[in-house]
Amino acid sequence: MIDIVKDEFRRSAEAISNIDPEQVIDVANAITECLRKGNQVIFMGNGGSSADAQHLAAELSGRYLFDRPAMAGVCLSNIAPVTAVGNDYTYDIVFSRQVEAIARPGDVVVGISTSGNSKNVILALEKAKERGCVTVSFTGPKGAMKDMADHRITVPSTDTPHIQEGYLAAGHMICCLVERNMYGRKAVLVDRDDTIAKDVPYCDSPDKLALFDGVPQSMKRLNDAGYLVIVVTNQSGIARSKFDEATLTKIHEKMVSDIAAGGGRIDDIFICPHHPDDHCGCRKPETGMGIDAVRKYHIDVTKSYMIGNSQSDVEFGRRLGCKTIQVSESFTFNDAVDQIING
Repeated sequence: MIDIVKDEFRRSAEAISNIDPEQVIDVANAITECLRKGNQVIFMGNGGSSADAQHLAAELSGRYLFDRPAMAGVCLSNIAPVTAVGNDYTYDIVFSRQVEAIARPGDVVVGISTSGNSKNVILALEKAKERGCVTVSFTGPKGAMKDMADHRITVPSTDTPHIQEGYLAAGHMICCLVERNMYGRKAVLVDRDDTIAKDVPYCDSPDKLALFDGVPQSMKRLNDAGYLVIVVTNQSGIARSKFDEATLTKIHEKMVSDIAAGGGRIDDIFICPHHPDDHCGCRKPETGMGIDAVRKYHIDVTKSYMIGNSQSDVEFGRRLGCKTIQVSESFTFNDAVDQIING
């Protein structure tokens, strides 16, 4: 029995992990554009898909991960109009009739169907196109809907439960991206050594940390411009036994204090303590530290920057989705801040 349960979990995880992330980003961008223009997102589906439509609409109109203004998410599953239209006309048009009533050009209309062939959803998507709406389908790999919509989420499974689990996972990720796109914070992620402070190999004492000239004042300029300032730094000296975490904490306390003395503020510091041979997910250019920062502070990476001196810093920022600026002896952190502030 345990093996049966574990196999179902494996199948579900496989379906979710194989959803195309570019499809998710594409749909999130379409919804973001719609909401920024003052339009609404309309969801619909039958049975379990109806419940998922209500769920996703509520994530927008309520909240997903953090408090922010409400976003216009609407679901067409209300019992009165569904039963009224179904009774007076036919169940085939319970959604298209409502789309005709409330949809406006520029709205996004999302149809959810595990088969991809739900007639009432197809007719509603057709009506949405007639009204100048942007259409999105959530389906499995079969059916007509995935080919008729402007944007699509296709869950690569033929099992109905796993398709449903997949498009709810994709829907949650879309809500997460839309929420950050609309109301996420902007940040500047900053490398430490040879970016804001002189590189002292395996720096093992606060007395050895020396900020470059002008760094506190440049930090303040970023603070005043509304950017979070977050240091992300590889510190394999811990794994190499060159210093311990307590020593690194003291070094960073001095760094924070020195920057504060010059009027600036560091909002947080993320470190990777691992050896390169550990092949961890947080040592730059791997993005673990950045992902942790994005999740903790609800950062909109499209409005954010990564500043560092190495190619691994640039790759880290690029993979995270930030704009990247590489510094050197001739183009310093202060120059990079000028570039950010002055556009």
